[in-house]
Amino acid sequence: MGKRTGYASLPLHGGKAPAWLFSRMVLLSRGILTHLVEEYGTTEVLRRLSDPFWFQAFGCVLGFDWHSSGVTTTVCGAVKESLREAAAEWGLFAAGGKGAASRKTPAQISAACEQLGRDPDLLVHASRTAAKVDSAAVQDGYQLYHHVFLFTAGGDWCVVQQGMNDATSMARRYHWLYEQVASFVDEPHAAVCCDATGSTLNLVAGESTAVRSASVELANQPPHVVLQAVENIPELRLPARHGLFPEMDVDHRYLSRILLKTYEHAPADFEALLGIEGVGPRTLRALALASELIYGTHASTRDPARFAFAHGGKDGIPYPVDRATYDRTIEILGRAVGRAHIDRTERINALKRLAIFR
Repeated sequence: MGKRTGYASLPLHGGKAPAWLFSRMVLLSRGILTHLVEEYGTTEVLRRLSDPFWFQAFGCVLGFDWHSSGVTTTVCGAVKESLREAAAEWGLFAAGGKGAASRKTPAQISAACEQLGRDPDLLVHASRTAAKVDSAAVQDGYQLYHHVFLFTAGGDWCVVQQGMNDATSMARRYHWLYEQVASFVDEPHAAVCCDATGSTLNLVAGESTAVRSASVELANQPPHVVLQAVENIPELRLPARHGLFPEMDVDHRYLSRILLKTYEHAPADFEALLGIEGVGPRTLRALALASELIYGTHASTRDPARFAFAHGGKDGIPYPVDRATYDRTIEILGRAVGRAHIDRTERINALKRLAIFR
């Protein structure tokens, strides 16, 4: 399957999956996930969901629109619902969702970990940091509104989250996989899958290493150091990207309060700086621009972004969802799952009889 994390950009579509389709998506996704868990294990499920191409194909098989932004929220919703009864048995859990549901992610992770008897801190940190990176450290014009965190009883995890760009009427999906993340703030996305790229301030690019270090150094200094750098120049330009007009783009009173907080917290590195409450896109942009003026460091402008239907699509493209065929697929898949259980039981019993005979 190649690299399994990255981006996918999709046009914004209105509406939602009708109840008759979503209920079937839950059943079919449960059948597919059952096969994956039994044949390959829970970690392989994470690997596949974190692959933007496989995820898109999965959504098509479930009958959703092949290029709609809604495939992200609907497929994740179906997966989360399908895991509701199987989570404890499989050791595979899902937290978060769209809008307000995304803010419940830490609490849902903690609740599942309490049942498992494990510390949730590392998983909660992974969830929060992945969201903060794609909302603040990668400034590509997409505002996050959906975040789903899937994890196993053993602590493996993946993230599927999506942002919206009102100006272009596009949505961008971000995929993370634990085994591809050597660092949360240095090239955490191992694959790129996006046709729509644009002006981007990419503070987690490898080329931005010096900017990250300089930003941390500035965050440890009194606020006036950064504020003076921003105030003394009417327009700050980074090569081949947007201009920043301080009087238009930066609220100095708010920035001063945040810089005072970073100064008091004295972050040791960029990941710690990113984790400080209140540090968002504007604060990081101000630090990056100030570091370029003071230290000559240049932030990267590289945008980290660059199936056929089995049952039709919700909007009737390439053809309307065939409910009879869909139900037949669920039935056949269910029988196959049942047969697999029987076959496995028969093999175990045969081995036991052979052991007794010996």
